[in-house]
Amino acid sequence: MRNLADLGAIIENEIEKLSYPQSPELLYSPIEYIMGLQGKRMRPILVLMAHQLFDENLDKAISPALAIEVFHNFTLLHDDIMDKAPLRRGNATVHEKWNDNVAILSGDTMMIQAYQLLSKVDDEKLRKVLDVFSKAATEVCEGQQWDMDFETQNNVEISEYMKMIEYKTAVLLAASLQLGGITGGASIQEQENLYEFGRNIGIAFQLKDDLLDAFGNPDTFGKQVGGDIMSNKKTYLYLKALEAASDKQKNELEKYFSISDASTEKVNAVKKIFIDLKIQSFIIDLMKEYQMRAMMHLDAIRSSNKEPLIAFSEKLMDRIS
Repeated sequence: MRNLADLGAIIENEIEKLSYPQSPELLYSPIEYIMGLQGKRMRPILVLMAHQLFDENLDKAISPALAIEVFHNFTLLHDDIMDKAPLRRGNATVHEKWNDNVAILSGDTMMIQAYQLLSKVDDEKLRKVLDVFSKAATEVCEGQQWDMDFETQNNVEISEYMKMIEYKTAVLLAASLQLGGITGGASIQEQENLYEFGRNIGIAFQLKDDLLDAFGNPDTFGKQVGGDIMSNKKTYLYLKALEAASDKQKNELEKYFSISDASTEKVNAVKKIFIDLKIQSFIIDLMKEYQMRAMMHLDAIRSSNKEPLIAFSEKLMDRIS
């Protein structure tokens, strides 16, 4: 059984093996660039983790794991354009390094490559794998659209926001685990428990990402700290703050989020309100709740190889710096 570090090394090695044509250079160079920016690789690692719960030979899980990572990076190219994000993993985003059109077309090519990688799955499992992947891919797009809608929507409920992050972030983690279960030979019930483990841990992960966006260390976060506040994103922090705020604080928050202002003064003023309302404590408690739900589904899976998934869950909860 391989641990988290071993699985990560396998994924990095397989990503390095991916080859791209030399021409047209502006189509393939950005793909090599984004795939070469070493991220956490959590989604392909989760595919391998789930697979080895039932089969320690990982060969059949490699191609779907790579497909998940290529698809995930495709979404980053397009999301960064929509968010006008300057940084990704501490480096210039593709649209900043090249331009929007290059990032769009390179992303489209990555989506096709993801399906090419999935097609290498054994024939008897291919239909199920494609169904799971396509459902998750569609839901990721739905989640992204809701995310953009919320930027101009005056009233967003916390329940609506939680549904959005489930689709935008959690379902791909969930699908990664289910795909690994499928290739490893898991039963339908085991696949469902893997999916629910991933869905709940994915929501916790996105809540932590929201928290880090406001309060993370810019040297380790890899993205622009305060970016959500600058772009008036109605994250859980903002929505919970509105719920807990005094009339004065609510008016200030609504004023800041109604104007186009990317200044550090705005970021600091909003963060002060979050701190005064102890929003960090609310979000950490909610994360713990979702992690507990995730562990209940993991506990229901009968396997002796669950230690890497347990370690992954614990590492997620420590991701605050």
